[in-house]
Amino acid sequence: MTTVSWNTKELTIGELSERSGVPASALRFYERQGLIHSRRTTGNQRRYHRTTLRVVAFIRASQTVGIPLTVIGEVLSFLPEGATPTREFWLRASECWSRELNSRIERLERMRDLFTDCIGCGCLSFEQCALVNPRDRLGEKGAGPHRLNTASPAS
Repeated sequence: MTTVSWNTKELTIGELSERSGVPASALRFYERQGLIHSRRTTGNQRRYHRTTLRVVAFIRASQTVGIPLTVIGEVLSFLPEGATPTREFWLRASECWSRELNSRIERLERMRDLFTDCIGCGCLSFEQCALVNPRDRLGEKGAGPHRLNTASPAS
């Protein structure tokens, strides 16, 4: 276990990993994706500014609620160079993501309800089930999960 001074402005990848609880391999991946940044020493070692801890915390919290890294990166790109996510930044990001999260919740609820209905009839087939997909009306729309992508089921 490495001891890191709270005064230290820069952290090694090991120290950042230890302090954030994120494996070094994930930190290197985040860096390749442009989510976090480091400088290189003359010996080519990574050095992260201490504020990177807050960025990593923001990334992990965002991932926990299901936000993809590409979307997290888009949001982080609005931060000025060297700035860290603040509470206000997090609130703005979460407001933007509320619609996406609510949409995911609705899709999951529809999926749960449709699977319950399908299992209830016993045929387990969306193509042939007269209750879930009468006369294969959804097949006329082409391939894809039409019932799961709409707000109300087809009748």
